[in-house]
Amino acid sequence: MPDLLAKKPLALIMNEASETGEHSLRRALGPTNLITLGIGAIIGTGIFVLTGAAAAQYAGPAIVFSFILAGIGCVFAGLCYAEFAALIPVAGSAYTYGYATLGEIFAWVIGWDLILEYAFGAATVASGWSGYVLSFLGDFGIVLSPRWAGAPGTDFVFWHGHWANLNKTMNALQQAGVDPSTLPHMTSSFNLFGFLGICFVTVILVIGIKESANFNSFIVVVKVAVLLVFIGLGVNYILAHRSAATTNWTPFIPPNQGAFGMFGWSGIVRAAGVIFFAYIGFDAVSTAAQEAKNPKRDMPIGILGSLVICTILYILVSGVLTGLVSYKQLNIADPIALGIDQTGVRWGSILVKLGAICGLSSTMVVMLLGQSRVFFSMSKDGLLPTLFSRVHPRFRTPYLSSIFVGIFVAFFAALIPISILGELVSIGTLLAFVIVCAGVWALRRKNPDQPRPFRTPWVPFVPIMGMAISLLMMVGLPGDTWLRLIIWLIIGMCVYFFYGRHHSRVQRAASEPVPKQGPPVMAD
Repeated sequence: MPDLLAKKPLALIMNEASETGEHSLRRALGPTNLITLGIGAIIGTGIFVLTGAAAAQYAGPAIVFSFILAGIGCVFAGLCYAEFAALIPVAGSAYTYGYATLGEIFAWVIGWDLILEYAFGAATVASGWSGYVLSFLGDFGIVLSPRWAGAPGTDFVFWHGHWANLNKTMNALQQAGVDPSTLPHMTSSFNLFGFLGICFVTVILVIGIKESANFNSFIVVVKVAVLLVFIGLGVNYILAHRSAATTNWTPFIPPNQGAFGMFGWSGIVRAAGVIFFAYIGFDAVSTAAQEAKNPKRDMPIGILGSLVICTILYILVSGVLTGLVSYKQLNIADPIALGIDQTGVRWGSILVKLGAICGLSSTMVVMLLGQSRVFFSMSKDGLLPTLFSRVHPRFRTPYLSSIFVGIFVAFFAALIPISILGELVSIGTLLAFVIVCAGVWALRRKNPDQPRPFRTPWVPFVPIMGMAISLLMMVGLPGDTWLRLIIWLIIGMCVYFFYGRHHSRVQRAASEPVPKQGPPVMAD
């Protein structure tokens, strides 16, 4: 019977971190690259899509408080991630940290959980990305068939010069007094745009980490500039129409409607859990630790820097958005575009859609990067087939892992409707945070003298708060999200007990007998 709590020795992990040569990952990322990687993942679906839906369904204008609550939870978790990323600078993120501190079964659970987080998250983003591309092209008179713009069975209507997802535009149609049955309809059969988007990102990731980071940095600059323009135009409009903004912000915390999560303070908690999907970026930064030039210094900068910048942007954008438009109107696919339309700036909508396309593109890059690096680490440990840890001799990237993940996610995004995966990815991220915070506390107790380039302050207060806030937001998520997580983890346990535990290198090393030394040989 294997030891399910067997830990991967820190010395072995550090040896892997110092590997060089054509079979190791290339260390090419500096602090700026790491910060933009974090921003690339954090500024995406959360700010361009989920902000409006969470405000309309759960929190109202108090969505600002939801972002603050989620941001506080991320600060506690981020400090714990920073300590681990500097101490254990290898690919794998929370999976590797759990392996070193809590044991193999915990490492497997979090690794399987990260597969859910990154792969399904990338597929979700790809679907949203294709919708924005379709709408953006429609603004220029390029009307493409929606047969190739959504998962099979998705209903589209022709409205405002382009095809739009009916479910996502239903509220807007009702508010405009338009009967959907009077509009042209068409049903999609394959999300070609989402498929091609994932394929394009996969090629970039295979070519090299530096090229991927440079591509990500460019589009991060574009989308942050778009958000700053939105904030500037929005603030200028609000100052000129203060009474309208006051009306939109009143009541700031809508009264609860009699059920948990339906506005009120419980709605703020539920919205924080839903929009937590937006905050997984700094977790993705830690998966690239083995490709950082100076991880002991740069990883904490990348993790905490991207977290602080994005939290501030989220709070500002959500506050401005709910001041421009009543929260009741925001349950649509492009809430930021609706907000900037309110300012009367004609080119604003096109600019926001361009920013959304860039934002979602960079999110796909970082999510697929994180997924392939988790596969790489689990494969090197023997828990997954060895082909996922093969490194391209020229590009120095885990190319087979990237290709496999890219193909899987591309077809997933093209063929399967994804309506609640944002919540599913959020609960997976929160579970990862709980395990990382617990791991920092456990390692401090078991190995307090281990040199730490970055030390999480106020241990155990910070890890306990990180776990508590993450668990609070998990409790706030719907029950069906918990059910899906449990089913996914059960599948993972089957994979582990039928394959992983039999091929685990840590288990194999622990079971090998120590060779007995024979009597000394006497010299003649």
